[in-house]
Amino acid sequence: MTKKKITQLLNRIFFLTLGALIAAFAIECLLVPNNVIDGGIIGVSMILSYLFKWNLGVLVVVLNIPFVLLALTKIGKYFVLQTFYALIMLALFLNLFYHHVFTNDVLLATVFGGVMLGVGVGLILRNEGSLDGTEIMSLILSKKFGFSVGEIIMGFNLFIYTGAGFVFGWNQAMYSILTYFIAYKTIDIVLEGMNSSKAVQIISDCSQEIASALMERLEVGVTYYEGKGAYSGSEKTIINCVISRLELAKLKEIVKEIDPRAFTTVTEVNEVHGGHIRR
Repeated sequence: MTKKKITQLLNRIFFLTLGALIAAFAIECLLVPNNVIDGGIIGVSMILSYLFKWNLGVLVVVLNIPFVLLALTKIGKYFVLQTFYALIMLALFLNLFYHHVFTNDVLLATVFGGVMLGVGVGLILRNEGSLDGTEIMSLILSKKFGFSVGEIIMGFNLFIYTGAGFVFGWNQAMYSILTYFIAYKTIDIVLEGMNSSKAVQIISDCSQEIASALMERLEVGVTYYEGKGAYSGSEKTIINCVISRLELAKLKEIVKEIDPRAFTTVTEVNEVHGGHIRR
């Protein structure tokens, strides 16, 4: 292996371990003491551990094994190896934090548990691993039964949270749903970043003047491509550029100043790689 590949491997192992550590702290120190559960296989493991007093770490690993093995043909061996590593680390850290209660305030445990769980899971997903076989199972079932992956996950979690309502009470089930929602949104932030950009398309008869102003005053890269109006049949030069959220108001001001009739569309961009974005 080259030095670069070894560095990448060590970096990936570090973040898989860190993600498992953060997730284990959220589960064992915040959620478990307050009878708040996560969704998916981890949620099932938490319910079974509570009912039968079985080791939570062992349950998480054992229940995930069949689903992770399914990923061997669907996603690849590296994903499986990294997932197994993350699950083993999670099990070890769950036992390390066993009976360490951080807070007994259910609302605090729900909010901060959801955030920390989302950070931990997000770090693992970002480094090509997983802590839950639900999505793998959903991917396979969606092809067999025609439902979307999201619909299957939602149905599976609805079943889990209904079970949590009977086991822990309906208040705890609702807190659990809130935890899942917070974790889900936090995972998005970890995977996509907080600095989401905006992709802007501008159609104007003054395209060159607008592009020059954007490059000079906002210091952004601009791309031209040609278009044709379906109704008018006239040729148009369309401007395309990517800017930050803070620059959007300034861009609108520049466009309006040069051509008040310009047609502008703005869309969200979660990742930007390469290109001339800044001088």
